[in-house]
Amino acid sequence: MLFGEMIAVALQSIRANLFRGFLTMLGIIIGVGSVITMVSLGSGAQRAIDDQIEALGANILSVSTGGFMHRGVSQNLGTLTIEDADAIARDAEAIAAVVPEKSSRQQVKLGNLNQNLQVVGSTPNFQTVNSYKLAAGKMYTLGDGAAKRRVAVVGHGVAAKFDTQIEGLLGETIYINSIAFEVIGILEPVGQVGWRNVDEQIWMPLETAQFRVFGTDELDRISAQVAIGFTADEGIIDLERILRREHKILPGKDNDFNIGDPTQFFNVRAAATNIFAALLAGIASISLIVGGIGIMNIMLVTVTERTREVGIRKALGATRLNILMQFLVEALILCLFGGAIGILLGTGISTAIARFAGWATIVSPTAIMIAFAFSAGVGLFFGIWPARKAANLNPIDALRYE
Repeated sequence: MLFGEMIAVALQSIRANLFRGFLTMLGIIIGVGSVITMVSLGSGAQRAIDDQIEALGANILSVSTGGFMHRGVSQNLGTLTIEDADAIARDAEAIAAVVPEKSSRQQVKLGNLNQNLQVVGSTPNFQTVNSYKLAAGKMYTLGDGAAKRRVAVVGHGVAAKFDTQIEGLLGETIYINSIAFEVIGILEPVGQVGWRNVDEQIWMPLETAQFRVFGTDELDRISAQVAIGFTADEGIIDLERILRREHKILPGKDNDFNIGDPTQFFNVRAAATNIFAALLAGIASISLIVGGIGIMNIMLVTVTERTREVGIRKALGATRLNILMQFLVEALILCLFGGAIGILLGTGISTAIARFAGWATIVSPTAIMIAFAFSAGVGLFFGIWPARKAANLNPIDALRYE
């Protein structure tokens, strides 16, 4: 029997019991669709983490004040000052740029609307170090800081907070803690970076923030960009050496500051995401095995129903291989059809999740090919036993079967 004829006979057999064929394929459809959906969610989560690492800067170290928990309350051990930042910029060989920051949430008013937003005082190089781009206007300068001018650069999402357009916000006067500031620049969209939503922050010169808004010369954080040719570990060693010297910490004493490499957090998070995605995909793969068992059961029933047909074919000269291939092709076609429908289902669900739930999903062609190949493998594996049973039927007994 030619292979094309086998396919035609298999399709005719499936068409004769269309509803039963669909129920047989249902396990494969659900399994393949689930695997593709889970893998696309995992890939999307991984891409989101990679984007956050890129936005944060893979070579940015963060220095913050040290502290400990006492009766549920955070206790700071030390402080950071602009002198610390100047010492790092002056003496650290492994550090290319330093960005001191002081921030807190403040009441911000525009017209009749009030919002509680994160206000950040920093030097102008925060934009270049973090690779932020201006959508409109200009960045404030070191001269603005020295003169303590009341100017601000706002995130891209601040305009929406005040129900206005971005173009209309530029040049407007906003009130931060009842102090008037002129909006001179607007950043392009950045999104969530770590725990911060940059698009809803307001930036101003560090000296202005310290003198006019916060009333203190202490810093919350110092961001340090590792110089080209140096590793993050070398940058951390350099920072620790300088800050211990500046804070006059004796040998053997603990640091009163913390140095963090934010990418370590994201790497751990990425590893956990991959493990979770693999676990979900593994659970979804069980549906494929269940579907394969269902196909094997139906094929065994089919062999029983077509016992007389097998006997007639053998009497007309069909070999064991012909019978084996015939039933194996039927099982394979059922799985491939189920796999194709499952791919469409999984792709559709992933697209719907991305559109309506806002989750990042990536439908990988590799995942589609693997799922399709796996469904074909299920058809071959679970179709062999029924096919062998049909091929091994005695033609005389098969012809007598009622």
